[in-house]
Amino acid sequence: MSDIVVGGFAQPRFSAVRDAFAANLASGADVGACFAATVEGETVVDLWGGYADEAKTRPWEKDTLVNVYSTTKTMTALTALMLADRGELDFEAPVARYWPEFAANGKAGVKVSHLMSHSAGLSGWKEPIRPEDLYDWEKVTSLLAAQAPYWEPGTASGYHALTQGYLVGEVVRRITGKTLGTVFREEIAQPLGADFHIGLPASEDPRVADLIPPPPGTAVGDGEQSELNANMSRNPGIDVMATRTRAWRAAEIPAAGGHGNARSIAEIHALLANGGVAKGKRILSEAGCRKALEVQIEGQDLIFGAPARFGMGFGLPGEQMPLPHPNSIFWGGYGGSLVIIDMDARTSFGYAMNRMAPTTTGDMRAMGLAMGMWTALTA
Repeated sequence: MSDIVVGGFAQPRFSAVRDAFAANLASGADVGACFAATVEGETVVDLWGGYADEAKTRPWEKDTLVNVYSTTKTMTALTALMLADRGELDFEAPVARYWPEFAANGKAGVKVSHLMSHSAGLSGWKEPIRPEDLYDWEKVTSLLAAQAPYWEPGTASGYHALTQGYLVGEVVRRITGKTLGTVFREEIAQPLGADFHIGLPASEDPRVADLIPPPPGTAVGDGEQSELNANMSRNPGIDVMATRTRAWRAAEIPAAGGHGNARSIAEIHALLANGGVAKGKRILSEAGCRKALEVQIEGQDLIFGAPARFGMGFGLPGEQMPLPHPNSIFWGGYGGSLVIIDMDARTSFGYAMNRMAPTTTGDMRAMGLAMGMWTALTA
């Protein structure tokens, strides 16, 4: 345990959170990780430690970045919420208002809100695609625009693991004339001085930690699956080692390809925890933030095979994720990264790591840290 160095700080009342973070590293539950929290817009915990690679040759530094898979979706959702708040995007409008080609094959009535809540019936591609096709925006969006839904849109959620980012991203592109990653960078990340990237410049590669795949047999796509689930997870298959390539990092994959750290995740989402203001800058209105809380769909998710509740772009508290306060939203990434925004407590938590667990919506490493935060806040 003596060689585990935890960098950063935790305000004294959150010392138990620092202890829990150090314990995750000492036990080997984490190889390298970071955790940050904001309260009332102030960063009160910002921790990092361990190693950026499995061989433990590179320390995890203050500015280490890591691919956070589906935690990226929250940045994509935030970008859409911002456009809606400005009146440029109507969530109740048909997608085809912005993207006419999308009306093909019975999708004329599919609403933008269906894309935001994984209920558009487009959880995967019907045409066989290769992993490298994920780097070809025109190809993957055109295929989605042309295909018929797998189920009646708006009747159920079915997790759009990769497709959601392209779908929402193309709507953003049609409205703004810019890619999702560009709008996010110019309108959110840069104004907040936040180190989160959807499309990572090559200059930042030396800072990226290596993701360590989950144990064999436990990865997404392993084992018996329904036809719908197999389509989502195997067309194309998810190769964790692809995250170490320049092609993956450079591509804008707005559902899974974001690179950041706990600090940037928590500080960006402080916007939603504090009525649209972070770092002294107003980016959304209070009403624009609370739009995320509006229930869009709930019930058995056709991909997860478990109950899910989706607001506008985020998960809502429920059976899948019981949270202490009702006005909370969350989402996590394959392997364990997690963001939680608690609008009642005006707090945001971010966690990112490189040792992947076989989970898509967070695990006890992140939840233990979050529970430590709530315990301290109510003490």
